[in-house]
Amino acid sequence: MRRDLTLAYRHRGEIANPLVFFLIVITMVPLSITPEPAVLATLAPGLIWVVALLSTLLSLDSLFRSDFDDGSLEQLLISPQPLYLMVFAKVLAHWLVTGLPLTLMAPLLGVLLSLPEAGYWPLCLSLLLGTGSLSLIGAVGAALTVALRKGGLLLSLIIMPLYTPVLIFGAGAVRNAIDGFLVGPQLAILGAMLALAIIMGPLAAAGALRIGVNG
Repeated sequence: MRRDLTLAYRHRGEIANPLVFFLIVITMVPLSITPEPAVLATLAPGLIWVVALLSTLLSLDSLFRSDFDDGSLEQLLISPQPLYLMVFAKVLAHWLVTGLPLTLMAPLLGVLLSLPEAGYWPLCLSLLLGTGSLSLIGAVGAALTVALRKGGLLLSLIIMPLYTPVLIFGAGAVRNAIDGFLVGPQLAILGAMLALAIIMGPLAAAGALRIGVNG
């Protein structure tokens, strides 16, 4: 994980791409739809979540790509260390440089979209749980397409259906908070999804790496 964080720090431009995309898209919404606060407040929960999902997807193709290109991925596969833990460390590093900054940026973008005050904490909590699941699920697709030269489109087709439940419950938690309903059930489901993704995601990604590299 320390190695991946060091490489990410040395290529800060690649880290900034999803964040800049997140900011630009949200900034363009009032210009392209309407600046009316009431309309923006209605769109804000779903819109922020959709753009966060797409921003995460934007950075997934490079999760294992550089290791595959320089041959270090093969060394990881034959290493005596558990592949599960190494994949989990790489995914955690990806989340720290992508998912966590997106979560921290969300309140600022909520202000731009006139998000009601009641929605800020649920937005941050849902993104904190949900972006972890997005990175873990996306790692499986990135592992399956790592040996393909142009696997970005195929990666999107593979994991977008798996992202849908996270999107539904994440945006639903923010919407319920704004409408005055309980957000606990949605956050609990997001937490359960994250727990399942932590258990199953690295295992599936490790198997996909063995298939993709050795196949």
